[in-house]
Amino acid sequence: MRPVPLDVPIGGGQLVRTEPLLITTGGIVSNSGTTLARLGMRTAAFTYVGKDEWAEVIHSRYAAEGIDTSQLMTHETEPTSTTAVLIDPQGERSFLHAVGAPKQLNKQAFLSKLEFFAKSRAMLLGYYSLLPNLQDDLAEVLKAIQAAGCLTALDAAGDGGTMEPLAECLQYLDVYVPSHKEAKHQTGESDPEKILTTYRTAGAKGLLGVKLGEQGALLSPTDGEYVEVPSIPPPGPVIDTTGAGDSFLGGLLTGLLRGMSPTEAGRLAAACGACCVTGLGATSAIRDFEATAKLADARQI
Repeated sequence: MRPVPLDVPIGGGQLVRTEPLLITTGGIVSNSGTTLARLGMRTAAFTYVGKDEWAEVIHSRYAAEGIDTSQLMTHETEPTSTTAVLIDPQGERSFLHAVGAPKQLNKQAFLSKLEFFAKSRAMLLGYYSLLPNLQDDLAEVLKAIQAAGCLTALDAAGDGGTMEPLAECLQYLDVYVPSHKEAKHQTGESDPEKILTTYRTAGAKGLLGVKLGEQGALLSPTDGEYVEVPSIPPPGPVIDTTGAGDSFLGGLLTGLLRGMSPTEAGRLAAACGACCVTGLGATSAIRDFEATAKLADARQI
């Protein structure tokens, strides 16, 4: 909902006049997944939902986007994950979040689906710090999925947590590009190159990066190699910044899977983020590949 003042307390008994409430899907499965699907990639969603009306909304919205819902699992007792997103007039957000059923994801849930991952070209696992039953086994899960021939990508959440369990996971990641806030909290470094060096020292071998918001992103395809990805001006007024980072990741993976160089894939990712912020909700303004590539001035493959 918007606009909601975030710089002062709302207080009790107050009436805040807003635009009509928008019901939409959100979170990395929805945001990155919808971005991938609209960019022309065959996409499937893998997570738990509850036995409630929100699960019905998710199934129908995913189906409308062409996202495969066959791997959505229904949890018998936990509710579907829900979030209220409060957006101020400048597009900044605060979240009221109930993790719900996804927090029950554990090692067995993933390892029982290795055959499915083996048929997939890439897997993006998001918000791992919100998955307490997976924390201790995350490295083992990523190793198994990577060994099955599936590219592995990971995203953090909130403040990013610390280098545990991340340090154990980095060697099994093909792509890891957190936000600057998350990366700073994880490594204790603020300089992007020093952040990436910390990840390399911990064993990271794949494509690394740091999302830098309006300053774009810094990618590191290999140790000591850096690619600056400039931000792309949004093709319209900034309405809502929700999901910009998730759409960036969806665009980055699309570019890499299409055979683009890290520079081209980074620009496609930046274009996805630029489009995202021009619509209310995390995916309403995401475009198809042709339009996004044109905005990015990227090579179309």
